[in-house]
Amino acid sequence: MIRRLRLQVVAVCMLLVTAVLGGVFFSMYTAARNGIRNSTQELLRRVITSDPRINQGQTGIIIGGDQMQLPYFTVEVWGDTVYVTGGTYSDLEDTEALRDIVQSCMNQGTETGTVSDYNLRYLRVNNGFFERIAFVDISMETTSLQTMMRSTLQIGAAALVLLLGVSMLLAWWVTRPVEQAWKQQHQFLSDASHELKTPLTVILSNAELMDSVHLDPRPARWADNIQSEARQMKSLVEEMLTLARADNLVRTSLFSAVSLSDAATDCALLFEPVAFEVGKTLNYESIAPDVTVNGDSDKLKQAVSILLDNAIKYGTEGAPIELSVQKTDRHAKLQVSNQGPPIPSEQLAHLFERFYRADASRGEKAGFGLGLSIAQTIAAEHKGALRAESDDASTRFVLTLPLLRK
Repeated sequence: MIRRLRLQVVAVCMLLVTAVLGGVFFSMYTAARNGIRNSTQELLRRVITSDPRINQGQTGIIIGGDQMQLPYFTVEVWGDTVYVTGGTYSDLEDTEALRDIVQSCMNQGTETGTVSDYNLRYLRVNNGFFERIAFVDISMETTSLQTMMRSTLQIGAAALVLLLGVSMLLAWWVTRPVEQAWKQQHQFLSDASHELKTPLTVILSNAELMDSVHLDPRPARWADNIQSEARQMKSLVEEMLTLARADNLVRTSLFSAVSLSDAATDCALLFEPVAFEVGKTLNYESIAPDVTVNGDSDKLKQAVSILLDNAIKYGTEGAPIELSVQKTDRHAKLQVSNQGPPIPSEQLAHLFERFYRADASRGEKAGFGLGLSIAQTIAAEHKGALRAESDDASTRFVLTLPLLRK
């Protein structure tokens, strides 16, 4: 959990930093591009109006603080005839390239634009009898923007790497108190569970002795009450201890090839009489054979037993309980379903929380609200998942586990 929290802190920090840097760099790039474009547009306007300073060779614009000379030329279009009227290009008059450039410009039908094949930007002015068009080379503009983009990306990448390291240190520093409190909480839970098991065992042993010695029915009844409550407390302690070990990443399972089909069948045979006693039937004909996973047989049986016990408790009286095991391409899918009132969607998200109990609409049943949490912990330990679904037809718990790779 702490590791996930740290990853979330790092992810949020990096997302925010990336968004800010992206916005800053995009603004810088847009401003630089617009600035260079406006400068070339101004040059085109000066050229097309035959500013004397342009004719004297002052065709420069400021790019990055340096005066750059940009090649240009102007043409006049009289019907189908094109005349070069000035500029820095030579040997352009009456050439295929000139006709291609002018034709591309005329086809666009806009006052200003670019001829990308020749890296030119143009400006058109209609004088009634003829059109005058000014062209300026934008190779320098394109190169400058590309250079700026490369530099920006390099700076941004270096900044992100640096900020990633800072974010990781910040996440570690911020979550230290949380980690310490989390460890202390689970250490207390584990220690308390261990400390409670011994006196409960003693209570149960003495209660059994009292029950066997006393002939008076009242002490015997008291002994039965002691045993009943002590067994319930012992069950709670064992469930708390199971969760504490899982939280502390203490792996007690021995993984091997396990037939999920056989494990599910064994559990079904154990719970079949339990369901019969409460007037329900347990159907398990849909268990596919030879569904093998890598896991701990006892833990998997515990998870299936929890799901069956839950279905028997909360299923509608007289309605069947369905247990099925199916195989997909990569996963084994075990499903336990029971008919009954649908669980509201706002409660589905909390079913796997510890000590969570459903509301009165599902009835008060025996238990501590830890069973489904333990089943989910077992699923996660086996690199699987446990989810709940509920609608008017039934309530379903679906356990998905990766198949054993052969």
